[in-house]
Amino acid sequence: MTIARLARQAKRPHGFCVKMTAVAIMGFCFIFVWSMFSSSSTSATTQRESFDDIAEPVAGNTRVSRPHTQSREREREKHEPSRVNKKQNGESDLDLKKDEKKINGSVSLVVNEHESRRKDRKEEASLERKEKDDGTKKLPNEGEKDNQGQEESGDEESEKEEEEGEVVDGKKEANDGENTEGNGDIQGDGDLIQNADQESVEEVEHESAGSKSTGKKRKIKGPVFDPNAHYSWRLCSTRSKHNYMPCIDIESGTGRLQSYRHTERSCPKTPPMCLVPLPHEGYGTPVHWPESQLKVLYSNVAHPKLAAFIKKNSWLVQSGEYLTFPQNQSEFKGGVQHYLDSIEEMVPDIEWGKNIRVVLDIGCKDSSFAASLLDKEVLTLSLGLKDDLVDLAQVALERGFPTIVSPFGSRRLHFPSGVFDAIHCSGCSIPWHSNGGKLLLEMNRILRPGGYFILSTKHDNIEEEEAMTTLTASVCWNVLAHKTDEVGEVGVKIYQKPESNDIYGLRRRKNPPLCKENENPDAAWYVPMKTCLHPVPSAIEQHGTEWPEEWPKRLETYPDWMNNKEKLVADTNHWKAIVEKSYLTGMGIDWSNIRNIMDMKAINGGFAAALAQHKVWVMNVVLVHAPDTLPIIYERGLIGVYHDWCESFGTYPRSYDLLHADHLFSRLKNRSKLLLQFCLVHTYHLILENIVLITHPNVKCNFRCKQPASIVVEMDRLLRPGGWAVIRDKVEILDPLEGILRSLHWEIRMTYAQDKEGILCAQKTMWRP
Repeated sequence: MTIARLARQAKRPHGFCVKMTAVAIMGFCFIFVWSMFSSSSTSATTQRESFDDIAEPVAGNTRVSRPHTQSREREREKHEPSRVNKKQNGESDLDLKKDEKKINGSVSLVVNEHESRRKDRKEEASLERKEKDDGTKKLPNEGEKDNQGQEESGDEESEKEEEEGEVVDGKKEANDGENTEGNGDIQGDGDLIQNADQESVEEVEHESAGSKSTGKKRKIKGPVFDPNAHYSWRLCSTRSKHNYMPCIDIESGTGRLQSYRHTERSCPKTPPMCLVPLPHEGYGTPVHWPESQLKVLYSNVAHPKLAAFIKKNSWLVQSGEYLTFPQNQSEFKGGVQHYLDSIEEMVPDIEWGKNIRVVLDIGCKDSSFAASLLDKEVLTLSLGLKDDLVDLAQVALERGFPTIVSPFGSRRLHFPSGVFDAIHCSGCSIPWHSNGGKLLLEMNRILRPGGYFILSTKHDNIEEEEAMTTLTASVCWNVLAHKTDEVGEVGVKIYQKPESNDIYGLRRRKNPPLCKENENPDAAWYVPMKTCLHPVPSAIEQHGTEWPEEWPKRLETYPDWMNNKEKLVADTNHWKAIVEKSYLTGMGIDWSNIRNIMDMKAINGGFAAALAQHKVWVMNVVLVHAPDTLPIIYERGLIGVYHDWCESFGTYPRSYDLLHADHLFSRLKNRSKLLLQFCLVHTYHLILENIVLITHPNVKCNFRCKQPASIVVEMDRLLRPGGWAVIRDKVEILDPLEGILRSLHWEIRMTYAQDKEGILCAQKTMWRP
């Protein structure tokens, strides 16, 4: 309020003094805060390279031990030896395990959960007072850590790169606030009862004067979650009910809306802290793959308009409790296999599963296109549009096909440039030529140089056909084939994107113009579509200069533009060992029930590559504030999107069977300080430039990740009942996270800790408040 008042007074003729006073005040505030944060840089993130030494799952009712309390636990064992030898039994009070696991010379102590936390806190407090009286304030493992300072500084180079990349991508964070057009107050939000401030700043552990003289950095302490917070949950009370997608569905209670979907992605001002209810008709265990290709439980995908849609289409049939998909029926007359064969006949260079591996299918129909291509080793990502009121995208996910939901209006899709081998649009009523051809130019951005755009329509409109011809000619797309299939009764036209920039110079009219050199073609998070052509990459260090190797060679083939190939090879071997030795055998997960998987913090796609030969698909999520590794993932023949976990993901509830999060929450913890520094610098410069801060669109540092429990709520929304979550992170984060999962009635199936790093495996239940 004070800044706003000063800004208004600064516009008046006599407001020069007020203006200078405001600048001075903000300057002093900036210097003070900057000095505090700059003097305490975040220590290097220590990350365990592997948990592949887990031989078998730890008992379900166990939790991660906290390394800083291990010595206190041992002291308790000395005073109460009988507790260690006590038998463990069901829901009774369980005590400490007697056995300690010593691996690679380090000891990890697994502590049982059912010990009263309140009693532990009292004992810890008494021990702290005792240590204080003895003058020993040093943590039990602190001395050992001091001896390993050099080793910790070299842990996990990718984490360092991500931290360094934060400020560079700060402009993306500046646009982060543009998506707050939706309703900020969602009915049915869960009550968050906290004993401490949720927005508490990370505590800084001050070092002694002796350690300061050696030039050692201060250490940032404190977990992302408030360990003293208590949670009680309520169901979301929203118009879309069990199909609630927070950033896509309109939940405003004012007026009678014609549509319940946003025309653009627009998230609530505050993240929802409520749980999405289960379908009213009841939710059953999903049909397992591969049977799910032919039938799904109707109650799991029920929608008011779906019943009417079924009556008009023969390729999906309601049969009892199931929604079936007859193999001899498809939206393509003559069958989808005939349709695919005719495309290969028209353009022989299109070799499904070899030359063509990653395909984007615009719009969700019966998924027969994706299903048939899957048999040919083609990974098809279906894009459910915002006006898909029948919710066929949810049907596709239930069947086990890769699908996301996204509006397609004026902002870029969340993909990097030049990554799809082919883009397919069958019978979609998208006005490609409208608004200066923005939508087609967006397809040109994400299509690989030399890639194919396959457009099929049942009825040709002469005016639209002429406009499309003019537009595709202006972007230099070559028409490879145009044929009307007599059997399928559809007109199929196949375009190819140029492989070099030479053809752009031959255009008579330079419309659309080439984009400026400083236009980043890979920037996609809340970036408006451009009415310009991005040049085809020509430098050897740019991705897209060469067509990838045929599948499956491209999975482990690294082109010249990929830096540090040795690191990529090591990352691939690292995740292959973890998946084979630990995930597939050591956690008790029934992988026959797993089909849809999400890697919530992918880097190079190593986790997805390790599962490539299994009957699963992985959605790789690359954080928008991390180094951009998503082109590498697509180059390897995998799929993924950019995302910021401060917001909800673009998909339906109950979409995934397994969520994998490798140091996701510690990543958010390390990010908060850099974002604060960026916002302080940017804000101060804008004030110096006499720009009113409150109305400036590029400064909206509204750190919505200040409530990380909302990410756990989003995980609960994404995961199917009976689905699994595998979370690897620091023990100080996993301990309170486990408490949140227990409050959601998730079953903790396994916990493991070593060297202050841990892994937690949990399974979601059918519980709803």
